[in-house]
Amino acid sequence: MRSGMPRALVVAAVGLWLAGCSITDKSASDLLGLKSTEGTDAYAAAPAGDTQAEAAPFAAAPAQPGLLGSDPNDDLSTGKKFYRAGNYGMAEKHFRRAVELHPRDAEAWLGLAASYDRLRRFDLADRAYAQAIGLVGPTVEILNNQGYSYMLRGDYSSARSKLAAAQRKDPGNKFVANNLQLLAASVRTGKSVE
Repeated sequence: MRSGMPRALVVAAVGLWLAGCSITDKSASDLLGLKSTEGTDAYAAAPAGDTQAEAAPFAAAPAQPGLLGSDPNDDLSTGKKFYRAGNYGMAEKHFRRAVELHPRDAEAWLGLAASYDRLRRFDLADRAYAQAIGLVGPTVEILNNQGYSYMLRGDYSSARSKLAAAQRKDPGNKFVANNLQLLAASVRTGKSVE
């Protein structure tokens, strides 16, 4: 009976030779995926006592690929930057891309809804809120944003209903409390929120 060891060595040598032909300027650890983004071995970079890194030393990565919001240049993060800057059109564009790529991301849907509110596209905002609620339920954040959306429309009874539901879920939430104060001021003065 012949040993299969020489044949396995030949196959491995041919495989390494082929890998060397198609990839240039890469070290062996780069080819095997053993380098982290900082240029150190992933296993050596793991902190002591990190059982997950010890269990799978070469699977460690700084961020999961496809995890929305982990990259400062992905559509969710970019949408947030534009929203904070008051550029709601560009925020909408990036949040829309984010939900197209990651339709199960409630944060992207919520950002899209808030952008639509600021663009006064309330029909589209309602759809985006419905998608977010379908994914995570009526959270305090969603109810608070819906309440603000109704304030923007001048629908104070619906705003009060949504904000009261948010306050029942989290009585100490300062954002809900602020929106309830804003609602009371809007009703008292007769001026809508902008």
